[in-house]
Amino acid sequence: MQLSRFTDYSLRVLFYAATHTDRLCTLAEIAGYYDISIEHLRKVVHALARSGHLQTYRGKNGGIRLKMDPANINIGKIIAQTEGVTPLINCTAQQCCLTGICSLEQALAEAQNAFMTVLEKYTLADLLRHPQMTHQLIGSFNPE
Repeated sequence: MQLSRFTDYSLRVLFYAATHTDRLCTLAEIAGYYDISIEHLRKVVHALARSGHLQTYRGKNGGIRLKMDPANINIGKIIAQTEGVTPLINCTAQQCCLTGICSLEQALAEAQNAFMTVLEKYTLADLLRHPQMTHQLIGSFNPE
């Protein structure tokens, strides 16, 4: 299973905002740090704000910040929101000569459930506990 770029960027924005709680973070700053498109980030930030994870502020001195405590942001739920929960394979979408004798769809559903169950054990706070990660993200701010 591979996560989409949207999910990747969503997690990156949350990591960044969670380590810069003393101020608002700007899209330009985050885009520059990760070397990603500001237009992609706009969509990501909009979705995270709609889901209640980010607070956004418009205007010259605007930016974003976490709206929730990192301990209350569940990684599995973020991934489920950004990826959706569609099956990895849909054996009923087309005719298959193995229908009734193949259990691939069942095995993949079980694997997908296990994947999400593991991710639901982690919060954003759990993933930020590595001191080097926090130091790297905090040390990234270089206003010019």
